[in-house]
Amino acid sequence: MNNGYIQPLPLSVFQTTDVVAIAQQLLGKLLITQFQQQCTIGRIVETEAYAGITDKASHAYGGRYTPRTQTMYAAGGCAYVYLCYGIHYLFNVVTGPVNTPHAVLIRAIEPVAGLPIMLQRMGKVKADYTVGRGPGNVTKAMGINRLHNAQLLHEHELYIGDDGYKVAESDYLVTQRIGVDYAGDDALLPYRFLMKGNKYVSGKKLS
Repeated sequence: MNNGYIQPLPLSVFQTTDVVAIAQQLLGKLLITQFQQQCTIGRIVETEAYAGITDKASHAYGGRYTPRTQTMYAAGGCAYVYLCYGIHYLFNVVTGPVNTPHAVLIRAIEPVAGLPIMLQRMGKVKADYTVGRGPGNVTKAMGINRLHNAQLLHEHELYIGDDGYKVAESDYLVTQRIGVDYAGDDALLPYRFLMKGNKYVSGKKLS
């Protein structure tokens, strides 16, 4: 792929207040990393919205402000990367104005470029659907870790771009989020977006 055809999304795209709309709009966009002259590109095929202080599934629920969550309170357009269960780094896009701690979790990507690099990072010999399937695999494949937390997403080494790929309403599904049963009624909110029939989407197979 010629990166010249990929336009980085302006930070203003991430600074509107509707985190659910942004989660939907990120489907089909490209997550791009360029670390140590190694370029990897994945098309975003699954996202989840987390609606700040009112969302019981959000790290910032109730206005929680800690050394970990402070990144969520920045202006939209930076990375929120945290360690989950002491094992996997998860990559989120901070959205909304300053002090509105919304975020979109990138749950799955479909490899577009740099697959050999992704396999090497994951310790895999052969490509399969697990490359980019699930948020822990997204960060492994793309080389994202805690050092990238709070990094602005218009910088050369980590950003989200648009290559003109169009996602029609008939191309995706909307469901409740995965693994947030602790959030009570908020666990049922339709805040997860996924590309229909894409093998890299995590969770149970849906038509």
